[in-house]
Amino acid sequence: MAVPSRSFDSTELGAYFALIEVSSLLRHTVEQQLRAAGDLSYVQFQLLARLGDSPGGSCRMTDLADGVVYSRSGLTYQAQLLEQRGLVTRAPSTDDERGTTVTITEQGRNTLTDVFPGHIDVLNELLFEPLARTDVEALADVLGRVRDHMRSAPPRSAAPRRRKTS
Repeated sequence: MAVPSRSFDSTELGAYFALIEVSSLLRHTVEQQLRAAGDLSYVQFQLLARLGDSPGGSCRMTDLADGVVYSRSGLTYQAQLLEQRGLVTRAPSTDDERGTTVTITEQGRNTLTDVFPGHIDVLNELLFEPLARTDVEALADVLGRVRDHMRSAPPRSAAPRRRKTS
């Protein structure tokens, strides 16, 4: 086992454990709400929300996998489940014959409309209610910087695929 290059002080360790616990508690409640309101998993919701927010409601599967940091094979399975429910369609990509484009359907948009009110309520109650506006701004800034740092050397599931040049 490798020897760590340094140890954490009590503030760093406390921040880490608080982040992990907050993330777990929030995700658990969000997942319960998504299941109850739309019979969606967290990943399926992320997929639909990203598609609903994208121009034309479509996105390449690899870009979706990179955005939600999920394995490409796992995301393919989730998209298949959503397609079986009529919430998305899948088709060969027009710019890469090996790729697949996913498009949200009207039924998928309706499902988002059904789950968003409760989703927003959960986020307001658990995450934003105990914070002042300046806290939310600071949190957004700090987490944005950490995310950008982590994305600069992403795991394979989040690393953009190299595209063949013509």
